[in-house]
Amino acid sequence: MTQVEPRPQAGDTVRGVNAQGDKQGVRTKGLGGNSVGLMGGAVIGISTVAPVYCLTSTLGPTVGEVGLQMPAIFLAGFLPMLLVAFAYRELNKALPDCGTSFTWSVKAFGSKIGWMCGWGLLVATIVVLSNLAGVATSFFWLTAGEVTGSADVAALDENKAVHILTTLVFIGIATAISYRGITATKWVQYALVGLQLTVIAIFAFMAITKADQVPGSIDFSFTWLNPFGIESFSAFTAGLSLSIFIYWGWDACLSINEESTGSARTPGRSAFLAMVVIVASYLLVAIAVQMYAGIGEEGTGLGNPDTSDNVFAVLAGPIMGPGLGILLFVAVLASAAASLQTTFIPVARTALAMSTYEALPPAFARVNPRFKTPGRATVWAGIATGVFYAVMSLVSENVLVDTIYALGLMICFYYSITAFACVWFFRKELTSSFGNLMVKGILPGVGGLMLTAVFGKTLYDMWDPAYGSGSSVLGVGSVFVIGVGLLLLGVVIMVIMQRRSPAFFRGEVLTKETPSLVVAD
Repeated sequence: MTQVEPRPQAGDTVRGVNAQGDKQGVRTKGLGGNSVGLMGGAVIGISTVAPVYCLTSTLGPTVGEVGLQMPAIFLAGFLPMLLVAFAYRELNKALPDCGTSFTWSVKAFGSKIGWMCGWGLLVATIVVLSNLAGVATSFFWLTAGEVTGSADVAALDENKAVHILTTLVFIGIATAISYRGITATKWVQYALVGLQLTVIAIFAFMAITKADQVPGSIDFSFTWLNPFGIESFSAFTAGLSLSIFIYWGWDACLSINEESTGSARTPGRSAFLAMVVIVASYLLVAIAVQMYAGIGEEGTGLGNPDTSDNVFAVLAGPIMGPGLGILLFVAVLASAAASLQTTFIPVARTALAMSTYEALPPAFARVNPRFKTPGRATVWAGIATGVFYAVMSLVSENVLVDTIYALGLMICFYYSITAFACVWFFRKELTSSFGNLMVKGILPGVGGLMLTAVFGKTLYDMWDPAYGSGSSVLGVGSVFVIGVGLLLLGVVIMVIMQRRSPAFFRGEVLTKETPSLVVAD
């Protein structure tokens, strides 16, 4: 009779052995395993990125920075994300853990750097969640106004009390769906992502077919794909910062590694599949709208500063007509709402992992016995998001805007640490083969260096009060104060946790390790 090993329970230490034969000593969390396959993971990754929302909010600003080279800058922004994805894939193969960047950077660099990497992910996600909820609210009332034909209904979004209340409702719904489990999340996302991709494909096709029928339209040129055509390095870095933001979120595929079929390989493959779909969608839409609208600064031109923050709202009617145009509004609403729901995945699971390894209070380590989800962490993420958005909205719209601008700093911070963690963690393997040198060393290392450069340039630009809303604190740009302040807040909380949980910070819970090189026979 075959002996069946008992399933590990939450909190058990599993001495997993990777391909090199190393004991990893990670802990199980009690999450529901084998719940998501290759396609389900890719859908969750696409949803978290929120392609339709990202496009409508960044097409205009990107054209403002790089002009006709917008498709080129989308490709340039894809490059560091692709290189960092190699780091995520290789680290996940060796150590599939829902703590992802936190767990891997602890393994590579120790507890303090790992804790700050986890903090960067947590705070970035809370900021994004609040922004997504606000966008979903705005498009909800805009769509309601279009459906009812009432300007008064659409204007309800301008009522601060109504806007905040609606936003909190969206956050509550997203929290409830995420709380009920990854399977519920997956099927909701199939519908919402399918809607998004279908609508933007129709939109792009109609834009291309009508491109020669409107003034200001221009013919496609392959020079649009040349990043060296950008006029200045400053414009390139500004455009690259915008481009990196629109790819953020694909790593949600890796956060569900413990809930995936084939946890060591499937999440990495899902991430690459998601990124291919996203970059293809971005290039298609960028080329289509550029052909149709051009980059002029008047009317429907993409360079018009009055419409740059919501390009689809301006182009939906002219391109798709009044009947189909409303589908684009619905797609933006679906994009923001879907991403709001899936973005709870990485923050809740990172908090779960940090708590399991005693880097955060133990309450966050509780997994709902029925739904097999990090219920306590999910609820607290929802509460933090709601409080953050409500407070920021009541304090100042400028503060809320500047907080979003500061987001890029946190994204580059934890992505670059993860990329360097891959290089350092596998350093003894890099000379064993050319393949290892490339996928575990050079490619992640170059990606990390690119993101570090963007981090430094963004930090420099943020010092200027003109960056973001234009507000300042003692002559220093508010975006700088908020971005650096949020990272320093992490340092303060880390010091507090070091007193409460010394074992983790002494390296006794999650140990710093490097796989030993095994020479093949």
